[in-house]
Amino acid sequence: MKRLLPALALLSLLAGCPEKDSDTPATPVSTETPAASDANADLGRYHWRLQDATDANGKRIEALFVREDKPLQLDFMDGRIAVANACNRMGGGYSLEGESLIVARMASTMMACVDRKLMALDGEIGKRLEGASQLALLANDTPTLTLTNAAGDKLVFAGEPTAETRYGGPGERVFLEVAAHTKPCSHPLIPDIQCLQVREVMYDDKGLKVGTPGEFGNFYDSIEGYTHKDGVRNVLRVDRYDIKNPPADGSSYAYVLDMVVESDASGK
Repeated sequence: MKRLLPALALLSLLAGCPEKDSDTPATPVSTETPAASDANADLGRYHWRLQDATDANGKRIEALFVREDKPLQLDFMDGRIAVANACNRMGGGYSLEGESLIVARMASTMMACVDRKLMALDGEIGKRLEGASQLALLANDTPTLTLTNAAGDKLVFAGEPTAETRYGGPGERVFLEVAAHTKPCSHPLIPDIQCLQVREVMYDDKGLKVGTPGEFGNFYDSIEGYTHKDGVRNVLRVDRYDIKNPPADGSSYAYVLDMVVESDASGK
């Protein structure tokens, strides 16, 4: 079974931006004070994963913990906040005003989820993020972001460095087609290794494939965030980072999955 993203969604995602409501322009981040500027920089250095959430009475907000293995995640970039690991991808503009985070009305993709609790997760997180929340950042071994909204809901997120933070700079956006089946390949340190079969594909500014892809070849690296399932062909959007001072027997690149653009389970 082949799964493709809707054309409009694909165009938006190929451009590397979360989808947004055309009536809701991105709100630029305030840089009026050094404190706001520093806080914004810190927000952008991490993926923020939900660890705890309580209401005004101190009761845990269970509706926000539908996916224990994939907690809700916030990412901040270029004046926009993105929410991952809900039913849909969500995003909206934000600004920092003193000790407050101001989030504009959020928009999302329109995918339906079978699990009712997962389907409801979009609304549950959206209503707690939109508007003004008191923001507190704690810098330690595991940075902590705490948001407290006007209703008294307190959301606590743990920070994990982004790939850009870990690798010391932005990556190059590339699209890789991964064949349905791996093949035996040769590696001096790993006997009987099976390699992904990969080739690069290109898209134009309309989201249409252009050019003729080359032949599939052995892919000796790993793609962080991607787990291959035998028989499923995928087109991946990944960020490729240069590794500074790689080991003699290691790759000079690191690959981090951004999203699966196309998936085909026909086995071809």
